[in-house]
Amino acid sequence: MSLPKYKYLLTYRYAEMIHDLTVEFCRKYIDYRSRTKDQMEQAARSGKQNIVEGVGQSQTSKKGEIKLLGVAKASFEELLTDFEDFLRQNKLEIWSKTDPKVLGLKVTAYRLSHLSNLSHLGHLKEKPILPANPEETANFLLTLCHLETYLLDKQIKSLEQRFVEEGGYTENLFKKRLNSRM
Repeated sequence: MSLPKYKYLLTYRYAEMIHDLTVEFCRKYIDYRSRTKDQMEQAARSGKQNIVEGVGQSQTSKKGEIKLLGVAKASFEELLTDFEDFLRQNKLEIWSKTDPKVLGLKVTAYRLSHLSNLSHLGHLKEKPILPANPEETANFLLTLCHLETYLLDKQIKSLEQRFVEEGGYTENLFKKRLNSRM
């Protein structure tokens, strides 16, 4: 059985982890009546869903795909600042990108997001687990958001380059039409 195209994307697998862990993080650390809880969960969901929708448009609208991936990136950037705010407001440390603890978190993220961890139904076989304390938890999610925005930026730039080199759907359809008349 073939999976939808987006399930093979590293950006989608990170988005799924971020969404699931953000919901869990909010249940554990953010007041359930808080607007922040709703906004964090919505940003995580929006990022994931915009990847799905963008990839769904890839065959007929590269421009639409690029735009929706940009919206996904913006959602994860918004979420990233929420995790920074949480750490700062709770007087917890924001770990540097070069901190050995962050490098360990990245190794975990890479392992969990690898295609070998994908079931035949497209779900992660091994699910990420939130660390026990709020500082490590928020820094783990912050690290995932940094990785996600970096990867989305690379994906968008690659699509833009391909669009420049190959043209878009409408442009190529028009070329085919002209060629069929000759």
